[in-house]
Amino acid sequence: MPADLPEHVQHYIGGEHVDSADGATFAVLDPVSNETYLHAAAGKAADVDRAVAAARHAFDEGPWPRMLPRERSRVLHRVADIVESRDARLAELESFDSGLPITQALGQARRAAENFRFFADLVVAQTDDAFKVPGKQLNYVNRKPIGVAGLITPWNTPFMLESWKLGPALATGNTVVLKPAEFTPLSASLWPGIFEEAGLPVGVFNLVHGIGEEAGDALVRHPGVPLISFTGESRTGQLIFANAAPHLKGLSMELGGKSPAVVFADADLDAAVDATIFGVFSLNGERCTAGSRILVQREIYDEFVERYAAQARRVVVGPPHEARTEVGALVHPEHYDKVMRYIEIGRTEGRLVAGGGRPDGFPTGNYVAPTVFADVPPDARIFQEEIFGPVVAITPFDTDEEALALANGVAYGLAAYVWTTDLRRAHTFAQAVEAGMVWLNSNNVRDLRTPFGGVKASGLGHEGGYRSIDFYTHQQAVHITLGGAHNPTFGKAEVHPPTDLDDPDPR
Repeated sequence: MPADLPEHVQHYIGGEHVDSADGATFAVLDPVSNETYLHAAAGKAADVDRAVAAARHAFDEGPWPRMLPRERSRVLHRVADIVESRDARLAELESFDSGLPITQALGQARRAAENFRFFADLVVAQTDDAFKVPGKQLNYVNRKPIGVAGLITPWNTPFMLESWKLGPALATGNTVVLKPAEFTPLSASLWPGIFEEAGLPVGVFNLVHGIGEEAGDALVRHPGVPLISFTGESRTGQLIFANAAPHLKGLSMELGGKSPAVVFADADLDAAVDATIFGVFSLNGERCTAGSRILVQREIYDEFVERYAAQARRVVVGPPHEARTEVGALVHPEHYDKVMRYIEIGRTEGRLVAGGGRPDGFPTGNYVAPTVFADVPPDARIFQEEIFGPVVAITPFDTDEEALALANGVAYGLAAYVWTTDLRRAHTFAQAVEAGMVWLNSNNVRDLRTPFGGVKASGLGHEGGYRSIDFYTHQQAVHITLGGAHNPTFGKAEVHPPTDLDDPDPR
């Protein structure tokens, strides 16, 4: 257990750490022992009201929205410096709270710092459009922050994903209310101290812990919050869409995935096996872009399955804090039970070739051995439904057309991975697959300037690069007349009796 853990986590509203208005709390569990290690304030509508009021006051009366982009950029670079300087501590807390292996948690802490640096630089480099009609008119875009941004984040890699929303929301001059996932509140509680040290004005950042159905729902429904950015499962996204509709809020939602990794017979098999192992078992399999359906051309299918299963059995499951661990403990017993139910379903739908339950030597905790099912038909539940754990389904195909039909034959469309040495096939397949992001002969390596988002049940809208700047700002068009006014004149001409030619066309 990390040293100096708090026993109680509070909200952070208007620059102060406060308990819930009604004093309610909820228990937070250590995923290795499933024992309660702290209690967090359980926010409800009254707490969200206080946070939104503080954020609105900071937006209306405070300096943050009126600062020059370069001034805001300096603050966000200080945030990045602080995060980077504390990466070991952040990783320690993140690993303990979420069950993520410590080496992977360290990477997420560093990525969080990079997110702030990226948007701090982007908001300074950003240019807006201007259009000229020679001698008549000049038109330009005036970009303005929107107001209070509601940010709702998931429990997988929570600190990094919080930074992915906080960075652009703050860079563009908005104030925020963050509602982190209730399973993993620990690392989110570090943000207040980081922002205070960096010099962020009071009220710009507010934090409300709580259950999604209470605190999260209150934030979505709040009339003083004009936009919501949400990352989480698709069913929750549907509820947010419905509950935000009466207020016509701006929505950006990155939802679930059941991403295909398509391996053609001409692929570099060593690279494809390594990448698809990493793509589903890294981050404990709790990643939205996991390539959890592997489609393999029949000529190499048996060899691929044999090599993949053997390598999956060698993946190191262990305590999250140990450097050698590659798969740690799943985040919560509720999620562990869900993953185990899918494994039992998979036994009736495919051929189990690796894993299949709790690994040896781990009688307690939320540990699941990397699990591989082969010969999985496309109508199987483990092929169609998001499991969000270290479980993969492998399915054969014969032709490019069959591979595309299998890849597109689910409700989701977040990511896709294609392995082939045929350049024409790679690009043809990438353009036909129903996915917001496609990687060719690569695992999930992403440039922060590119759009991030999915299609179908995997999301609404895109963030990343200028798409994030667009989401968190109004783009007001300003039109300036050059020279004399170019107005049609009504009401000054003589009135003449109408003629047939003056009659409007009755159609």
